[in-house]
Amino acid sequence: MQGLILIFLGIVGILIIAFVLIFLKFLGVWIRALMSGAKVSLGALVGMTLRRVPSSLIVDARIRLIKAGLNLGTNEIEAHYLAGGDVSQVVNALIAADKAGMQLTFQNACAINLAGRDVHAAVQTSVNPKVIDCPDPAKGTTMLDAVAKDGIRLLVKARVTVRTNLKQLVGGATEETIIARVGQGIVSAIGSTMSYKGVLENPDHISRKVLESGLDSQTAFEIVSIDIADVSVAGVSGAREVANVGALLETERAEADKKLRQAEAEGRRAMAVATQQEMEARVQEMRAKLVEAQAEVPRAIAQAFRDGNLGIMDFYRLQNVEADTRMRKSISGDEEQSGGAGKG
Repeated sequence: MQGLILIFLGIVGILIIAFVLIFLKFLGVWIRALMSGAKVSLGALVGMTLRRVPSSLIVDARIRLIKAGLNLGTNEIEAHYLAGGDVSQVVNALIAADKAGMQLTFQNACAINLAGRDVHAAVQTSVNPKVIDCPDPAKGTTMLDAVAKDGIRLLVKARVTVRTNLKQLVGGATEETIIARVGQGIVSAIGSTMSYKGVLENPDHISRKVLESGLDSQTAFEIVSIDIADVSVAGVSGAREVANVGALLETERAEADKKLRQAEAEGRRAMAVATQQEMEARVQEMRAKLVEAQAEVPRAIAQAFRDGNLGIMDFYRLQNVEADTRMRKSISGDEEQSGGAGKG
C-alpha cells in the first residue's frame, strides 16, 4: 500500500512541477494579456505552443486590437496565422481603418492579405489618395502622343489621383490598367477635338471628359481626379518632331497620288507609242500591197493584148492619159508632194 501511495504522490508531484514550469513559461504572456484587458487562458497558450503558433505574436495582436476598441478572439487570429497570413499587417490595417471610419471586417482584411495584397498600404492609400503619372516614366515614355482633327500633334502628360477601393481590391485591376485606360481616354478625347487650340485653351475639358468615362470600373482603385499637368505642340521644342501630322500625311498621300498618276500616264504613253508603231507597220504593209497591185497592171495589159480585149490604139490613148495626168501634177506641184510622200 505504501508503494502505491508513493507512486501516486510522485505522479502528483510531477504534474505539479510540470504545471509550475508551464505557468512560469507563459507567466509573462499571460500577465501581459491579463493586465491589458485581453485575457487569454493558459490552456489556449499551451494549445498555441502545441500547434507551433507563436503565442506572444497572437497575444500581442489581440492586445493591440482590444486597446483600439476591437474585440477579436485568439482563435480567429491564430487561424489566419496558420493559413499563412501576416497577422501584424492585418491588425495594423484593422486599426487604421477603424480610426479612419472605414468599413473593413477582419474577414475582408484576411482575404486581401491572403490574396497577396498589402492590406495596410491599401487602407493608407484609401485614406491618403495616391498620385500616379500617366504615362508611367518608368516605362521610358514621359508624354502621351495624340493628334487632333486638324492634324496637329500634341504631347500631353497627366497626373491621376486614386484611392483604394477596398471592395474591389481582391480581383481588381492594378495601377497599370488605370494608366493604360487614362492614356487611351486622353488620346481619344484629343482625337475627337476639332482643333488643337481647343485643347490648349481648355485642357480641363479633356480631363473632365476622361473622368466621366468610368475608367476605374473593375479596378482596385477609385479615380478621384485627372489633371493635365503638361500639354504642348510637338515640333516646337525639337526639330525632329513633326507638329502637323495631318499635313504630313496629306503631303505623303499627294506624293503617292502623283507617282500613281505618273505611272498611269507613262502606261498610256507606252500604249500610244505601241499603237503608233503598229499603225506605221500597217502603213508599210498597205504600201507593199499597193506596189504589188501596181505591178499587176502591166501583166493585166499584156493579158488584155493576148486576149484581144485591148488594141494598140487603146494602149496609146491610155499612155496619153497618163502623160497628161503627170503633166498636170507637175504643173500643180502634186507630183513633188506625191513623190515626196512616196519616198517617205
